[in-house]
Amino acid sequence: MSQEKFILSIDQGTTSSRAIIFNHAGEIVSVGQMEHEQIFPKSGWVEHDPVEIIKNVREVIGTALSRADINRHQIAAVGITNQRETAVVWDRTTGKPIYNAIVWQDTRTKKIVEELGGGDPEKYKDIVGLPLATYFSGPKVKWILDNVDGAREKAEAGDLMFGTTDTWVLWNLTGGTKDGLHITDVTNASRTMLMNLKTLNWEESICKDMGIPMSMLPEIRSSSEVYGEGSKNSLLIGAKFAGILGDQQAATFGQACFEVGQAKNTYGTGNFLLMNTGEEIVHSENGLLTTVLYQLGDNKPVYALEGSVAVTGSLVQWVRDNLGLIKDAPEVETLAKKVDNNGGVYVVPAFSGLFAPYWRDDARGAIVGLTRFVTKNHIARAVLESTAFQSAELVEAMNQDADVPLKELKVDGGMTVNETLMQFQADLLDVDVVRPKVVETTALGAAYAAGLAVGFWKSEQDVIDNWSEDTRWEPAMDEETRERSMRVWRKAVERTFDWVDDDTDALTE
Repeated sequence: MSQEKFILSIDQGTTSSRAIIFNHAGEIVSVGQMEHEQIFPKSGWVEHDPVEIIKNVREVIGTALSRADINRHQIAAVGITNQRETAVVWDRTTGKPIYNAIVWQDTRTKKIVEELGGGDPEKYKDIVGLPLATYFSGPKVKWILDNVDGAREKAEAGDLMFGTTDTWVLWNLTGGTKDGLHITDVTNASRTMLMNLKTLNWEESICKDMGIPMSMLPEIRSSSEVYGEGSKNSLLIGAKFAGILGDQQAATFGQACFEVGQAKNTYGTGNFLLMNTGEEIVHSENGLLTTVLYQLGDNKPVYALEGSVAVTGSLVQWVRDNLGLIKDAPEVETLAKKVDNNGGVYVVPAFSGLFAPYWRDDARGAIVGLTRFVTKNHIARAVLESTAFQSAELVEAMNQDADVPLKELKVDGGMTVNETLMQFQADLLDVDVVRPKVVETTALGAAYAAGLAVGFWKSEQDVIDNWSEDTRWEPAMDEETRERSMRVWRKAVERTFDWVDDDTDALTE
């Protein structure tokens, strides 16, 4: 058997967990993937079962190794990437979660967030780079401690641990209750609302405000270093865990966005646009987040501006699963291509409020502009276009915050196979949209972080050399149409504001 070495990337995402094995050229050798259940106990609540997630992670690792016909001895390093902001709290002694994971899309912490802010949603922004919003992990942990019987007492006694899903996976695969590593990296820590962006340490005063004991928190480490090895009870016994990046930072790393001003947009469950701002912390004036992009070992951290959209790919799933308008995701493009335009219909998928640049927890989804003329083809087209409209607003905000306007946009994620969407995106942005040959850039970014830590790849230049262009879409829309389209979209968005109140809450209980 050949003893060629590979990197294993564990991608613990919002809808599924995957293990992907990459070779030195950054090419995919094999994939294991399993979806996990999406749990919706109440309107606006979204949960995952952490036990199901770790079980699936173990299984997909076995699948990927088996399909590649290799064993753990050929794994040079393991990287982890993950859905960010999703909070898991578990018992240090038993290793069991005390509640389901509360997912990043969940809005149950709305009142907690309002109380913490006391009317000022930017109370902590100078320290953590984030507005007070239901999106982030810290308030989710507070909710668990406030609402699960005995949780606060256990937390105060030092018996509970908190982590985002990277931490949960790493802890379990490195021993769990028997010396499992309780670690996260700077990118995930920067999404909790609990980490100081300058010092890269947990901010004690904010933890105190949220009633979160410091003993619950994982150790913050860089995104690329050897953290430890796989435990005896895992398929990865002795393998070096050496890279952790939150999914969107991982995708930016995999897209080789190492120069200031370079940006990528990921089209997944939601959409996430990140622009490299270098070693400078740039605070947004236009509703964007300031976040850590990556930190390689002892090097200085690199920061980014980020725009986040909650619902894009998951809107297509909703149209498929909840409305039954399509049988599978690709059918949305088939229907959309049957009409020349959206027929005046706009879909604003504010299912859990609106993220950047609005940050409106009180918004809810709307389909506007309906007439008797409209068919399901128009609705399908409006569904696709809503992803491009939301992303265009992020680019506008980023251009206002950054010194230099975006010259081209690198794209990745599942929805980039949709040529109609990509062309419309280029039209709205009036810049080229570029898709790489390997669109699994999230898993690839985590693989690069791990591989760099162990010398499998020598430097960022290897990442740049591996990147190659697959398809480029050039804008073909006139300026007047572009501006008019964006004006009508904004009018549609404004129709979703101020929907949630005591009456609507009472009717959805």
